[in-house]
Amino acid sequence: MTRPRSPRPRRARGRSHVGERHTVEVGPVAHGGHFVARLGDGGRVVFVRHALPGERVVVEVTEGTEGDRFWRGDAVEVLEPSPDRVTPPCPYAGPGRCGGCDFQHVSLPRQRELKAEVVREQLSRLAGLAVDVVVEPVPGDPPHEHDGLRWRTRQRLVTLRDGSSLASSGTGSEERKGMRKYRSHEVIEVDDCLIAGAPADHVVRGVGFEVEDDGFWQVHPGAPEVLVDTVLSFLAPEPGESVLDLYAGVGLFARFLAAAVGDPGLVTLVEGDRRACAHAEVNVPGAIALSGDVGDVLTGLRPVPVDLVVLDPPREGARRTVVDAVAARQPRAVAYVACDPAALARDVAGFAGHGYALERLRAFDLFPMTHHVECVALLRPAS
Repeated sequence: MTRPRSPRPRRARGRSHVGERHTVEVGPVAHGGHFVARLGDGGRVVFVRHALPGERVVVEVTEGTEGDRFWRGDAVEVLEPSPDRVTPPCPYAGPGRCGGCDFQHVSLPRQRELKAEVVREQLSRLAGLAVDVVVEPVPGDPPHEHDGLRWRTRQRLVTLRDGSSLASSGTGSEERKGMRKYRSHEVIEVDDCLIAGAPADHVVRGVGFEVEDDGFWQVHPGAPEVLVDTVLSFLAPEPGESVLDLYAGVGLFARFLAAAVGDPGLVTLVEGDRRACAHAEVNVPGAIALSGDVGDVLTGLRPVPVDLVVLDPPREGARRTVVDAVAARQPRAVAYVACDPAALARDVAGFAGHGYALERLRAFDLFPMTHHVECVALLRPAS
């Protein structure tokens, strides 16, 4: 999960409708933690947060002008609730509150069903594929796995100090923390984030990893192991095979792939963050670690054939340059680790243009109480 994004500046498109309230019937879930509703009979689309399919709610418009294709809004009153609606366990969740958790009002099983619906819809719309998707709970969940709380091992909070112009409560000179509202720089003070858990120990399968204090590491305690297990299971590496690990981070996947192929010299890592790449050299001794933009590095390398590829790109996905460069190396299998279903679907479509088919897919609930979902896809040359 990332810090909520601020809205992009945009040109005014006529009269603002912010603050208006409308009664709507809520439709299906949409990518990004929203639900689709229409004003009136087939009218303007409003993407509504804090709602559920089938509900009748009062929505307050939070973004929208006369000329916009769609508006955004919050469900501020629930007239006919869904049976899947629950009372949010966190007092900071809800319209106008903390923007971190958008599914606190949804039962945990239904959260996973909604995430599966989003993955299916994105693969259908952007890749033309009909894929059965089940979002799985993650082995290694903390004791609160039954309620989706206390799993986050890293937390980015905003420091609030007296005299700040940011909204806060309480007095005194002690340092206080807060979180941003959805699509806003405005901050509310948070005494206790209910998804925050114990710090990570950076140990996977008994192997310790060197990680920068503020560097990337999966925030769910069970995530590194379940992702490694899935990637190894999908790729089924054999001794002597060559491996290309892209967006490699500190070498989580490369470390175990090097052991499986029997020679770390057969593994090449590419990572854009220089500090993470330096840690990867320590974590995967003997592997070839290259620092730089993945697309630029691949473009500058001779397209020598490789047996296996791991892709673990950021939220925007690998994109065409990287997909083309990977396909040019003719791997027998590609494991794609995706934190964004839309980016995954676009890149799967890109690989299809090179003759690669989606063979397997697993989805994991690494981010309970939020709309985020992690997928691992296996791509192979189509027969």
